[in-house]
Amino acid sequence: MTGFSKGIRKVEVALKWDPSPAGRPPTDLDIVAATFVSGDAYGTPAYLVHFDSRSPDGTIYLNRDSTDGKGFGWDEIMTLELDRLDGRYARVVVGVVIQQRTGDKRFGEVLNPAVRIREGYTVLAEDDFGTVPGATAATIAEFARDDSGNWSIRPGVHGFDEDPATYTRVMGRAHQP
Repeated sequence: MTGFSKGIRKVEVALKWDPSPAGRPPTDLDIVAATFVSGDAYGTPAYLVHFDSRSPDGTIYLNRDSTDGKGFGWDEIMTLELDRLDGRYARVVVGVVIQQRTGDKRFGEVLNPAVRIREGYTVLAEDDFGTVPGATAATIAEFARDDSGNWSIRPGVHGFDEDPATYTRVMGRAHQP
């Protein structure tokens, strides 16, 4: 190990939004995490974690899921135990997708969306999706493992105009260093 840094070990990604107005279809946002192996760090995800799944080894999981934004405080929470993730994984990309079951919905139409990424009590990133009002999905952070095995974060919201299934196939290909 070089230096004294242990890198990022365990993070919480939290997402919230306000419910749709009365008489309007509910808004459903979902946190999605895609893992990438070192030999294909910008290719096809090794696996995805979302509302209906968890990582095979239990290191990435959804603690809370909302289909309408009616939770108290943070509506969805995902935990990533990066320090326990197998050494073959080099990247984890985290994003948010808007379910499109009731018609075309964009971030600019979601009431008060917000995302927060923290390690313990330290906030690593926060955003309100204001830079991607026309997007239907967005990456919110990339976690990368360095040569010494430590994880770092590259926060940033990057919008996509994709349906949920397509987005999960392309979310890790954008914004390569």
